[in-house]
Amino acid sequence: MSNEFRESAGGLSVTPHALPTSSSTTYSSASFADLKDKVSEDISAASETIRSGADSAIDKVKEVATEQTSFAARRVGGVAKALEKVGAELEGSEQAEVGRYARQIGQSVQSFARQMEGKDLGEIANMAEDFGRRQPLAFLGIAALAGLAASRFLTASAERPRETLGAAGSNNPPPSANAGGTEL
Repeated sequence: MSNEFRESAGGLSVTPHALPTSSSTTYSSASFADLKDKVSEDISAASETIRSGADSAIDKVKEVATEQTSFAARRVGGVAKALEKVGAELEGSEQAEVGRYARQIGQSVQSFARQMEGKDLGEIANMAEDFGRRQPLAFLGIAALAGLAASRFLTASAERPRETLGAAGSNNPPPSANAGGTEL
């Protein structure tokens, strides 16, 4: 509360400053309520936008994951067909027993590949576990083939740098920039 000082004929007089009226207090309360409502609306709109964007991103991730599992299913199906073909060729040769197993493994893998189409990763993991229980021989055969493929890949990758050095004509390391033999 502030006071106003006025000079009058009898000297200095003090008058108290008028307090805000109830109409100005009502105006302040109304504008505060409006501001509060506007902020609440803005927060709701922002939350909805974020929620919508998150839902869109989740849908896109699911779509990509489904595409990838379908791609993997086609690749597994191709491996299965190759196993069946090798099995059929081996059955016609002196290794009929091995050929029969290879063909059976190929058929089991082909069935698994068809079931894999359109599934999510959790369902595929459960299917693989179930497949291993129902077809232990096929599961072991696939594991052996996967190990062989990984071994071949790693071996081929490890040989590449040596071949590059051999192509240069020397297995010696390149001369250093400090060929004079002095240390810096």
